[in-house]
Amino acid sequence: MKTLFSRILFVSVLLVTVSAVRAEDLGAVRGRMEQRVSKIDALKTSGVLGEDNRGFLAVRSGSDGGVAAAENADRATVYATLAQKTGATADAVGKARARQIAAGSAAGVWLQRDNGEWYKK
Repeated sequence: MKTLFSRILFVSVLLVTVSAVRAEDLGAVRGRMEQRVSKIDALKTSGVLGEDNRGFLAVRSGSDGGVAAAENADRATVYATLAQKTGATADAVGKARARQIAAGSAAGVWLQRDNGEWYKK
């Protein structure tokens, strides 16, 4: 539940503060991301998905039915938009988000350290 709340809060804050993309585009991204949260959490809990060190989902085992690709596309949009607004790079935004995700992740979720090593929280 903490992870779900953290994700929704983060996405909401990002989408509210980023004005470079039209409001309707941000709304669509937000809606898609919110719809996927429970499915992503279930896939992470089962070990199919993990959170990499760049702020994106990685398929660790099995099949996720395209969930990671769809979520990663939306995350890339959010990171790029925030980077444009702040003057940072999308990569830096993603890495910062990866640290936030790792801190808020539930026990048993696969995470990737900065050096590329995978571990279970």
